[in-house]
Amino acid sequence: MGLSAKLLNDVSDGKKGSKNLITDVPGVKVGQVTVDKDDVHSGVTAILPHTHNLFRNKVPAASYVINGFGKSVGLVQIDELGTIETPIILTNTFGVGTAVNALTRRMLAENPEIGDTTSTVNPIVAECNDGDVSNIRKMQLTEADVTTALNSAAETFTEGAVGGGRGMMCYDLKGGIGSASRVVEIDDDHQYTVGALVMSNYGFLADMVINGQPIGAPLAEMLAADKQKEEKGSIITVLATDAPLNSRQLHRMAKRATVGINRTGGFIGNGSGEIVFAFSTANQVAHFANHDIEMVPRFNDNHIDTFFRATAAVVDESVLSSLVHAKSVVDRKGRLRLSFCDAARRLANQQPRYQGMVDTVLTQLGVSQ
Repeated sequence: MGLSAKLLNDVSDGKKGSKNLITDVPGVKVGQVTVDKDDVHSGVTAILPHTHNLFRNKVPAASYVINGFGKSVGLVQIDELGTIETPIILTNTFGVGTAVNALTRRMLAENPEIGDTTSTVNPIVAECNDGDVSNIRKMQLTEADVTTALNSAAETFTEGAVGGGRGMMCYDLKGGIGSASRVVEIDDDHQYTVGALVMSNYGFLADMVINGQPIGAPLAEMLAADKQKEEKGSIITVLATDAPLNSRQLHRMAKRATVGINRTGGFIGNGSGEIVFAFSTANQVAHFANHDIEMVPRFNDNHIDTFFRATAAVVDESVLSSLVHAKSVVDRKGRLRLSFCDAARRLANQQPRYQGMVDTVLTQLGVSQ
């Protein structure tokens, strides 16, 4: 998935993974549930860092808050201890509590010792507000939806207006779930994968630039998108790698997600929520340790730019992939919310002078015409 074409301005020399998804990182799986019922258009996306017992075998991790207008759960303990011990759930703003309860019940069922003979558990949940498209006030998502998403986790999954991304808008067009990966070759004996998954819900259409083409401005004029409104969008980014990076290095990598988010025209508004999670599947941390001292390999910082470049590339492509794979939807008020591809084709049909730009951009994104 991701994009079938190579990014024209790809900042990474790494090749795409075999699936071009975050699940190219060995062990990572993604499951989703999409809820479409009357005026509710929402869902759940679950990311599993590995398929073993996450509480007993935690993954090194970090979080980074680019702008903190959000209701995420679990960040404080990630920053303090440098590990993630549950799957990561992405959903809408009013689904956070439901997701926390469902995820906690899941971990309790798998680990009878939690809250009894050992510590409690730190569930990881992040959100974006899909209330523009979906009737968020109905609080329609259930714990069963979260459980189904967890149980359906697999190495392949659908991108676009699905799962937690069902009701999201990106650059005033239909957004949602996007993913991409890069294989980083260090030398003949060492290669690693960096993958990203985003839930995109941010940006003004007039600001959008794709591969140097300012296609957002004429699209905004055609759709009468209001650039003067306050930026209240969000994007949640999850980064995964199998490289032996510790939590400090993962925190540094998470910061570079900002580069990928902004390459298409985002500027991080006052009321926006941009949260990044990063984890490594290497050097897993045992909850019940057998030794007081642990010796683990760590990648040298002097050569970490390769991972920073891969991070910028996979986040950039994930945003574009969320736009390319999303389909147009009818929102809670009966309005048609166009996908990027449908909007671009409408622009070419209504204003033929933009036909060349539209053809160029769609070709660069690997979209058949």
